Amino acid sequence: MAERRADVGAVSEARAVSEGLRELAADTARRPLLVALDFDGTLAPLVDDPSASRALPGASAALAGLVALPASARVHVALVSGRALGDLHTLAQAPVGTYLIGSHGAERARVTAFGLDRDVVQLDDDAADRLASLGAEVAAVARGRDGVWVETKPTAVVVHTRLAPDDVAAVAEAEALTVGARLGSNVLHGKDVVEISVLHASKGDALTALRTELGAQVVVYVGDDVTDEHAFAALGPDDVTVKVGAGETIAQYRVHGPDDVVEVLTALVGGLVTTTPR
Repeated sequence: MAERRADVGAVSEARAVSEGLRELAADTARRPLLVALDFDGTLAPLVDDPSASRALPGASAALAGLVALPASARVHVALVSGRALGDLHTLAQAPVGTYLIGSHGAERARVTAFGLDRDVVQLDDDAADRLASLGAEVAAVARGRDGVWVETKPTAVVVHTRLAPDDVAAVAEAEALTVGARLGSNVLHGKDVVEISVLHASKGDALTALRTELGAQVVVYVGDDVTDEHAFAALGPDDVTVKVGAGETIAQYRVHGPDDVVEVLTALVGGLVTTTPR
């Protein structure tokens, strides 16, 4: 893994990222290009109610601009999220042609004019039994604790603590991690969340698989959460990695928040439109 960068706090490198992406757009030899983005905290500001999360208008416009490029541009777009695939599809409203990776890599689909073209996830009997047990035990973790709730996904259960007091959240997350160590195949501890999956999956593995399938020469990845570090770690020095917000990271660059992400994506779209023959 690359050397971890310290948290630089208020320093945003949005201008440097924008300049670098314009240079990348001008270098057609570095195609196909895969632009992969987290959703919450990256395209959409973090909110207390997850169902209220929406991408900033500028982010949606940039996504539309990327997907609208002609095939000769050789540019692909993916959203990579911890959200369940159906939830991501509903909230992100990604344009047709976008790849969606949900549940931290356990689910994948492509947006079509008729809905989602999904890769089917199948659990064997052992995994299905463990998922059922997880649901029951994690429900007990949340019971009686204000601000703690449980989300069920096709391959995982998730304990959310964003609305809980710090002391309550700490205890709930510790208990969820204990359950995960016993019943889960993959446990992810992110911002105010513990996700316990019965399958081995990560954003890094899913991104690598998509990159290989598309033959992408360069990947641009932008994300804000601890789990996005797995995606950063899966990429190389010729790729572009951008951390959104505070926290230590191995990403090459850091920007403040979704407004900065809009700025850098707009720069990339502008560069690609200029350099792509019609």
